[in-house]
Amino acid sequence: MAELGLRDTGGILRQPWIHPERTSAGLGWQQMYVSTQHELPYRAAFDAASSHLLILHLTGPVTVRRGRYGLTRSRRIPSGGMFVHPAGKDLTVELGGELDTVHVYVSDAAVQEASGAGRPVELGEEFGASDPLLEQLVLSLDGALRGWEPSALTYVDQLRCMLAAQLARRCSVEQREPPSPAGLTGQGFAAVRELLEARLAEPIPLADMAAVAGLSVSQFSRRFKATTGLSPHRFLLRLRVEQAGRMLRTGTLPIADVAIACGFSHQEHLTRVMRAHLGTTPAALRRTG
Repeated sequence: MAELGLRDTGGILRQPWIHPERTSAGLGWQQMYVSTQHELPYRAAFDAASSHLLILHLTGPVTVRRGRYGLTRSRRIPSGGMFVHPAGKDLTVELGGELDTVHVYVSDAAVQEASGAGRPVELGEEFGASDPLLEQLVLSLDGALRGWEPSALTYVDQLRCMLAAQLARRCSVEQREPPSPAGLTGQGFAAVRELLEARLAEPIPLADMAAVAGLSVSQFSRRFKATTGLSPHRFLLRLRVEQAGRMLRTGTLPIADVAIACGFSHQEHLTRVMRAHLGTTPAALRRTG
C-alpha cells in the first residue's frame, strides 16, 4: 500500500487561495491524504483525480457552486456539511466566501477493499450532505494530525478503513449494505494476538495484522471487531496498558522506559491513556505493587 500525496489531489491543494495548516504528508498514512486548510473565495476547474475526495466544512454557511464542465448546482452549505467527489471525474467549483475545511483523499483501492461487496463499487457525488459518522471520522483524522504520534498509526489505519467503508455504504450508486461479518477463526485470532504481543513497542499497521490472519485489511477489521467487540487499535491499546501495568507493579524500570517498551510515545502519553482506561496513573499503580 502506498502513501498518497499532493499528486493524488487533482491540483486543488496546490492553488494560491488554499492555505494548509496541517497535512498527513510524510507521516506514512497509507492509501489516504488528509489536509486541513483555510480557503479564500475562488472559481476553478480541475482535472479528474485518481482518488475519491471528501470535504468537511468546519465553518459556514457558505455558498458553493459545483458541477462537471460548468457550474450546474448551487447550495448554501453550513458548518458540518460535506461534499464527496468520486475519483476519475472532472470538477468545476466556485467558492463564494472564506471557509475552513478538512480534505480527505482516499484511494479507490481502499474503498473497494472496505466495501466487502465482492464486486466493483461506484461512488456517486454528494453535495452539501450531512453524515454524523463521516463527520466524526474526519474530525478524528484531523485530531490525529494535531497531536500526531507514530504510535497512533494503527488508529489512523482503522479510521481510514471505517471512512472508506462508510463512503462505500452511503455513496455507492447501488447503496447495498454489506453482509454482517463473521469472526476470526481461533487460529487466526491467536496468530494476531501473538504478533501484537511480540511487537508491542512498535506501530503495527493493520496490513501486518491482516496478513497473519490471511485476510484483506477490510475483512480483518470487520472480523476482528466481530470476534473481540473492539477495533484492532482499541485492542492493541488495551494490551499495551495491561503490559505496562504488569511492568509497573512487578518491576523497577523507570516509568518513562516502561512507556517506550509498551508502545507509548513518552511517559505523558502512557499517563494520559492509563488514566482514561484505568482511572489511575503509572506512579500510583507502581505504589500499589
